[in-house]
Amino acid sequence: MGAVTPPRVLTIAGSDSGGGAGLQADLRTLFACGVHGMTAVTAVTVQNSLGVSGFTEIPAEVVAAQIEAVATDIGIGATKTGMLASAAIIEAVAGAVDRVDVGPFVVDPVAASMHGHQLLADDALEALRTLLFPRATLVTPNLDEVRLITGIEVRSRADQRKAAEALHAYGSEWVLVKGGHLWDDPECLDVLFDGSEFVEFLGPRYDVEHTHGSGDTLASAICSRLARGESVPEAVRFGKDFVVRSVAASYPLGGGVGPVSPLWRLPDAEG
Repeated sequence: MGAVTPPRVLTIAGSDSGGGAGLQADLRTLFACGVHGMTAVTAVTVQNSLGVSGFTEIPAEVVAAQIEAVATDIGIGATKTGMLASAAIIEAVAGAVDRVDVGPFVVDPVAASMHGHQLLADDALEALRTLLFPRATLVTPNLDEVRLITGIEVRSRADQRKAAEALHAYGSEWVLVKGGHLWDDPECLDVLFDGSEFVEFLGPRYDVEHTHGSGDTLASAICSRLARGESVPEAVRFGKDFVVRSVAASYPLGGGVGPVSPLWRLPDAEG
């Protein structure tokens, strides 16, 4: 019969053994969005709902080889990054992005834990700023990552705009400053900036505990639309709606923090 090949998205990220975040969340979201997901694994974490107890990096040259293998055979409609673990891996990813076509390139700068603790060494943070951001179509930090990358402590919506301007100066085409961690705001505002204009995406703030993988889910949903040829604002609008509904559908898992869930998108999700 022959089926039409769906859009293809590559995630360059770490594996979460608990399945709540990382490339597992990316693939789950990409599937729910109707695209074919591919992976370049950067690290294997020892992780459950209570947290990360260890991880092993994949050699940088192997990370780059994974990217090039899928790009030169299958083709890539859009690419996102997640946990990149080290400066060496970031350098390898930047080199691979220069050598092959990865499509629109979304950098989710995973640099802080869910509790705001720094996950990347200082040299890796600098590599994010100088090597990946200038190559990015869009960067999508949360407020803890904004603080680590720019030194700006965001406490208001006005601060979000200042942070977006500071981040854009590192060279990406677009910046999306997510407001989920602005806990005093009764709503969740995400601010998109292209160097000249701001676009705001407002959503509800749910009183839920289980939000693991929300950043991965948002960036993956955005990539699913970029791979279909949509503009960045259109893709972000879709991603915002998708993650809002995934947060509303989040579920408990284990003894800690459960994941946001894209299962709402499946027709038999309640069956």
